[in-house]
Amino acid sequence: MLTRKPYPSDVSDDEWTFAVPYLTLMKAAAPQRQHDLREIVNCLRWLVRTGEPCG
Repeated sequence: MLTRKPYPSDVSDDEWTFAVPYLTLMKAAAPQRQHDLREIVNCLRWLVRTGEPCG
């Protein structure tokens, strides 16, 4: 669940619905998962778009 103000570069709901089946290799509740997968994708898009690290 998003706990921050969304950025324009964030993945839209439609984009996420399309992409998530290809990205999900383990269950969302897997103990080794520390961050929400959608937030990881948002961070990567931000990094590609701006060159600035996610923070």
